[in-house]
Amino acid sequence: MNDFSRYTTPDAPSMDMSRDEGLRSFMLGVYNKMGLGLLITGALAWTVAFYPPVTQYFFTHDATGALTGFTLLGIIARFAPLALLLGTMFIKNISPGMAAFVYWFIVAAFGISGAVWFIVYDLGSIAQVFAVTAIAFGGLSLVGYTTKKDLSGMGSFLIMALIGLIVASIVNMFLQNSMFDFIISLAGVVIFAGLIAYDTQKLKSIYYQLGGSEAKMNVATSFGALELYLDFINLFTFLLRLMGDRR
Repeated sequence: MNDFSRYTTPDAPSMDMSRDEGLRSFMLGVYNKMGLGLLITGALAWTVAFYPPVTQYFFTHDATGALTGFTLLGIIARFAPLALLLGTMFIKNISPGMAAFVYWFIVAAFGISGAVWFIVYDLGSIAQVFAVTAIAFGGLSLVGYTTKKDLSGMGSFLIMALIGLIVASIVNMFLQNSMFDFIISLAGVVIFAGLIAYDTQKLKSIYYQLGGSEAKMNVATSFGALELYLDFINLFTFLLRLMGDRR
C-alpha cells in the first residue's frame, strides 16, 4: 500500500525483536486498532442486517422478505474499499490522517456489506466460526512475531496465490459451481492463514525501518492494522463458507 508496501523483511535471525519494548508498543497499537475495527464492523453488520430502516438502503428483498441482492448504495459500499485501496497506490506520501481515514472507511464499508453474514448464516454458527478464526489468528500471528525464519519467500508465493484466488472467484461468479466454490474456500483459508504470519513479521521489519519517525509510525499503525484486519476478515469469511450453517 503506497510507501508502506516498499518495506521488506530482513533476515529474521539478525534481530532479537521479541525483547524490544518499542516494538511491543507499536504492535499493541496495531492490534488494538484492528480489534476496535472488528468490533465496529460487527456492530454495523448487525445493525444493517436487523434494523429494517437501515437494511432497506443497502439490500433488496422479495415479497417474502428474503434477500435478493444489493441496492446501488449497497454495491457502492461493497466495492468502495477496493477502489480506495487502489487510489492510495497513486499517492506518494500519505499523511497519518489520510491513513486513518482509509482504515476506518474500509472498516465501515465492510460493516455494511458484512450484514450478509447475519442474513445468510445462523447466529450460533457465526459465533463459533468467529471464535475459531480468533484462535487461529492469534496462533498464526504469534508464529509470525516470534519465528526467526524469514517468511518473505513464502509471502511472495502467497501474494501470487491470492491473485489467482481473486481471478478464480470472479470466474466462479459466472459459473456458480459449488465444488469450485468449495475449493476456492479451502484455498482462501490456507492463503490467508499464511498471510497472517507473513504480515505480522513484515510489520516487525517495518517498525525498525521507520527510524522512530512519529508520523511514519502513525501511518504504519493504520496500514498495519488494515492488513491484519483484512487477513482476519477474509479468513473468517472463507471459514464461514466452509463451516457455517445457513438459515
